Amino acid sequence: MTLARRTSVIIPAFNEEHAVGPIVTGLQGAADWLELLVVDDGSSDGTAARAAEAGARVIRHPCNKGNGAAVKTGIRQAAGEFVLIVDADGQHPPADAARLVASLDASDLVVGARSARSQATWTRRAGNAVLNRLAGYLADRPIPDLTSGLRAARREYLLEFLHLLPNGFSTPTTTTLAFLKAGYSVTFQPIEALRREGNSKIRLFHDGASFFLTLLKVMTIFSPMRIFVPISLVSFAVGTGYGLWTVSTQSHVTNSSVLLIALSVVILLIGLVSAQISPLKFEGRKS
Repeated sequence: MTLARRTSVIIPAFNEEHAVGPIVTGLQGAADWLELLVVDDGSSDGTAARAAEAGARVIRHPCNKGNGAAVKTGIRQAAGEFVLIVDADGQHPPADAARLVASLDASDLVVGARSARSQATWTRRAGNAVLNRLAGYLADRPIPDLTSGLRAARREYLLEFLHLLPNGFSTPTTTTLAFLKAGYSVTFQPIEALRREGNSKIRLFHDGASFFLTLLKVMTIFSPMRIFVPISLVSFAVGTGYGLWTVSTQSHVTNSSVLLIALSVVILLIGLVSAQISPLKFEGRKS
C-alpha cells in the first residue's frame, strides 16, 4: 500500500470558492488518497458547496475561527496514519503534494520549502527571510521556509502538539519548531509556489508580529536558553562596560550599571528555571 492511501489530505479554506474546487480535483488526480477533507472555516461564499461538488468531505465551522483552528479540526477528524496539509489558495501544485507524502517513510515532518522567487511580494520575501534566519538560530539548524502551508506529517505526532497550535496563521511556524526541538526528523523539499487565487488573508504587520511572538513562545517552551542567555549576556556586557567607563571617567560606579548587571543575573536565572520546566512538556510522550 502506498503512503498516499494512508494519508488524509486537509485543506483549510475560508472564502476560497474559486480555488477550492480545482484544488480538490487536482489532488484527486495526483494520488490515491485515503480521503480529501476540506474544513470550511465559516466562509460566507460557496466554498463548502464547491468542495463537496469536487468530491471532498466537508466539515464546516459555524463561524470564522482562524486557519489554525481549521487545521486542528482537520487533524482531529482525519482517519489517516499520515496527514497532508494544503492551503486552499491554489499556490501548491498537486504533484508537489504527492512528492512530500512519498518522503514520509524516512521523515516525521516534510515541509515544502518555497523558492524566494516564487513568493508573492518583496515584503513577504523579506519578512519570511528574517523569520527563517531567526528560527534557524533558535532551532540550531538551517530552516529554508518556516511558514510554508504545504506540509506532511505523521498524525500521531501532530496530535502530540495540538494544544500548542494557535488558531491564527502561525500553525506552520509552531509545528516546524515543535517537531525540530522534540527531536523528530524534519526535512525540507524544494517547491515552486504558484500565484495564489484571490487575495491573501494574511495581514503583514498584524500576522507578522503574531508569527514572531509565536516563534519566541515555542522556543521558550522547547529551548529557553537560546533566548535567555543572549539577552543576559547583552545586559551584563552593557552594564559592565558602562560601569568601567564611569569608574575611569567619574571615579564611581553608577546605579544604572549595577542594575543592568543584576538584571542579567535575574534573566539567566529565569532561563535556568525555564530550562528545568521545559522537559515536563514531554512527560508521558510516546517513544
